[in-house]
Amino acid sequence: MRPTQWRRSTHVVVGVAVLLLVAAVVAVAAVLSTPKSTSDARAVKAPPAPATARPGVVPVADSATKPTPDRLAATLAPFVADPNLGALTGRITDAITGAQLWAQGAEVPMQPASTNKVLTTAAALVSLDRGARLTTRVLASAQPGVVVLKGGGDPTLSAAPPGQDTWYRHAARISDLADQVRRSGVDVKTVQVDVSDYSGPTMAPGWDPLDIDGGDIAPMEAVMLDGGRTQPVSVDSARSKTPALDAGRALAVALKVDPATVTVLPTGLQGGKEIASVQSPPLIERLRELMNESDNVMAESTGREVAAKLNRPQSFDGAVQAVLGQLGKAKIDTSGAHLLDSSGLSVDDRVTAETLDGVVNAAAGNDQPDLRPLLDLLPIAGGSGTLSNRYLDTDAGRASLGYLRAKTGSLTGTNSLAGIVTDASGRVLTFAFISNNAGPTGRTAIDALSAALRSCGCST
Repeated sequence: MRPTQWRRSTHVVVGVAVLLLVAAVVAVAAVLSTPKSTSDARAVKAPPAPATARPGVVPVADSATKPTPDRLAATLAPFVADPNLGALTGRITDAITGAQLWAQGAEVPMQPASTNKVLTTAAALVSLDRGARLTTRVLASAQPGVVVLKGGGDPTLSAAPPGQDTWYRHAARISDLADQVRRSGVDVKTVQVDVSDYSGPTMAPGWDPLDIDGGDIAPMEAVMLDGGRTQPVSVDSARSKTPALDAGRALAVALKVDPATVTVLPTGLQGGKEIASVQSPPLIERLRELMNESDNVMAESTGREVAAKLNRPQSFDGAVQAVLGQLGKAKIDTSGAHLLDSSGLSVDDRVTAETLDGVVNAAAGNDQPDLRPLLDLLPIAGGSGTLSNRYLDTDAGRASLGYLRAKTGSLTGTNSLAGIVTDASGRVLTFAFISNNAGPTGRTAIDALSAALRSCGCST
């Protein structure tokens, strides 16, 4: 009998023994508790009432009254007038009917900042399986002693040793690749790195190279460690200027090979036998990280993943065209969108509030079920991700905690939000606000504007 079968049989035997023991105890207890007299019976207390479940999440009623456009506009007017919002555009829509309730310049292309990630995530949800994984491989070259680390676009790959937490949860490890290479029997003398899955420039137009040292982005290469972080133990970590080379050197160190000999191939390896492979966490886990932490590298790799699915080049342009194309197929109006990346980090990106709200509204509706997970990926006001420390300083903000979820966007002079909120009457609304040329308190001003939707008594 195999060990697993023996363990299962043992569990059954033990389980039967426990049941028999419990039965015996119950029988003894029944005998001991049998009343000996009428007075003894009266002394026994009645059992307590059974517990009842009181769920903390209450479904939203479809019958909740919808705000009227005129009352909604009147409620929002003093918030919209805040000069710290600079140039403001926005749209608010009823989640059930899809009817527009309020709009201001909703068709005007604006700098979206990281709300652009809503588009990238939506395109991934309609294009890819939620369990999709990215594979990093090691190939044996035709040259004796040379192995090639071939990137598959997984930015979560980690050099953390076994037993140590990785930056991204459930990330693949260089140490696992090295173990597989050793078991293959190849006598490794040097490591090369193949980044040919990605094409085009590694930095997008409108990106500031200083953002690499600032920790916001890394050059986009098909293999990197911990999103390119040089010190993946801190949210303030700078990113690497040579992420693929770093990954190759980490593999060399794990294989006890001189890391100084590692090179990046000018072109992809032709042929080669696979001797090791590891896989990324599933797509839905990566999307949660992307949206909650507003991870730029993760967004760019996800855009390329959509491009690969559609047989487009895994480049900035290929990803943008793939994302916009998939949104169009999902019947979302992307007219006015001019994008140069998938993260919103480029200062030259332009998107309309109509498009952003259109994506969230489609996720809240019934016509695009593949988009529904988008709502669950949005940060929660005062509770998670980039909204964990917002909406906490005013009564109106605190009233929104748990009721408002939104993707944030922040660049110099730009603040944006795209999300969903349940208003005071129990009606679910979707919204998108984009503020460009914002003043010094632009972020709190846009939070106050969105919080007004929660407390608004705007229905008839």
